[in-house]
Amino acid sequence: MTYYTGFVLPVLAENKQAYADHATASWPMFKRLGALRMVECWGEDVPRGEQTDFYRATNAREGEVPMFSWIEWPDRETADAAWVKIMEDTEAFRMTDMPFDGMRMFWGGFSPLVDER
Repeated sequence: MTYYTGFVLPVLAENKQAYADHATASWPMFKRLGALRMVECWGEDVPRGEQTDFYRATNAREGEVPMFSWIEWPDRETADAAWVKIMEDTEAFRMTDMPFDGMRMFWGGFSPLVDER
């Protein structure tokens, strides 16, 4: 069954193109590890809440935009194996300098309940 790794993170607005370039450069690695697709979403209409919101969740600072992204995998086993390889083989899967603060990014794995393709 399809499985998703989802990410939320803040990115400085001035780093929008650098972020897009970084994400584009990472796709071949994820594809080689079995990913089916990757989607990167730039915050356009992200309201600030009174209790919680994307800004608070990422401790976004002035000038930062919330991002919502996901990687689609054929199944959880493929995703889990890919993350193990990425974490174990830092030389083969070295990422370029990240144009965001990875310490304020959070992620998780998700199985779909409804898929109306």
